Amino acid sequence: MSSPYFKIVGKNPLHGTVMPQGNKNEALPILGAVCLIPGEVIIENIPLISDVLMLMDVLRHLGMEVEDKGEGTFVFRNNGNLKSDLPWELCSKIRGAVTLAGPILAKTGRVFLPRPGGDKIGRRRMDTHLLALEALGAQIEVFPDGYEIKGDRLRGVDLLMDEASVTATENAVMAAVLSEGTTTLRHAASEPHVQRLCKFLVSAGAKISGIGSNILTIEGVSSLKAPEKSHRIGSDYLEIGSFISLAAVTGGEIFIGDVELEDIRMIRMVYSRLGIEVRPQDGGILVPSDQKLEIIPDYHGATPKIDDSPWPGFPADMTSVALVTATQCKGTVLIHEKMFESRLFFVDNIISMGAQIILCDPHRAIVIGPNRLYGQKVASPDIRAGMAMIIAALCAEGTSSIHNIVQIDRGFQNIDTRLRSLGAHIERIGEE
Repeated sequence: MSSPYFKIVGKNPLHGTVMPQGNKNEALPILGAVCLIPGEVIIENIPLISDVLMLMDVLRHLGMEVEDKGEGTFVFRNNGNLKSDLPWELCSKIRGAVTLAGPILAKTGRVFLPRPGGDKIGRRRMDTHLLALEALGAQIEVFPDGYEIKGDRLRGVDLLMDEASVTATENAVMAAVLSEGTTTLRHAASEPHVQRLCKFLVSAGAKISGIGSNILTIEGVSSLKAPEKSHRIGSDYLEIGSFISLAAVTGGEIFIGDVELEDIRMIRMVYSRLGIEVRPQDGGILVPSDQKLEIIPDYHGATPKIDDSPWPGFPADMTSVALVTATQCKGTVLIHEKMFESRLFFVDNIISMGAQIILCDPHRAIVIGPNRLYGQKVASPDIRAGMAMIIAALCAEGTSSIHNIVQIDRGFQNIDTRLRSLGAHIERIGEE
């Protein structure tokens, strides 16, 4: 049987209520953190997406007991006898396995980390992770298929990270909580999922201060303990941003529940410059149907720019969605994606649908709108481009087919089912 794909008929306004899934980018490091904690840990609101489910398989391989209690709640039991070699066949498929390097090293004194897989959006450096662990006292040997990291006694250090990498910050924090002495992480990432990881570790007995800033201070402790309460994964603000776009470009009205407004503050600011209004309401947000969809120029009529930057800036993972959204807005905007040199290459697919986009270089694209899009056969190269293509197909005339949806399933749980509940004409074809 051929690989499954989405068949989408566009031009149907979406209406109704939708609840965002748990944050994938929080769930992955939290699964790493449970390796540091003896006994039983309960995690709620885990998104049942392929990346997370594969990482659970990695934990089972390492010796962790994982029990599914239903509805996104899992119990993790750590008997203290964790293996130190991560399985290549699983880790090569997901980027998230990298978040196990710090905790497994801290618990066992050694870890073999296969070269991670994940999105094909350009080079994704491992250097910041390795340099941080090396600064804490680890010895690293590089092999063609991965990295052997050893460190029987990690020691606190004053560390200036060479970039504000989210996952490298998470790895450094998880290694440092069991290190001797005090670690100061400077130029640390401070995204909401980094903050929630730190708060989870604190609930387990870690001593971390500066949470929410770019300077974290970690006083090492000899051991952690199971938190008294379960930990709930926060809502995925990237998915919330995607639903805002879906409502706006299809002309529908959607209420999105369980929204932490602080998490989407910059997303709302950027969308307001595209003529999209979002109204806080009853613990969530309402995206009304009467959107202007008109790009606000900078002073003196200059072309505005949407560019990504570390928190609290606009998330890099939202640039693909913002680009497609801009095709339905009157005016011109420059999209500048700084992090990955291949992320914007998906725009050829959107151009084939009728979008007026000039790809200036691997990092910059000019979008001139509004454009009438038409159904087309396209393929998703990564998670975020896949969602952007769904948005494009739902506001396009005619029928589209989106292939390689395994990439979309890596980041979005039952996205077709949830979109159908809003009135979308989307069908999964060829599922085994």
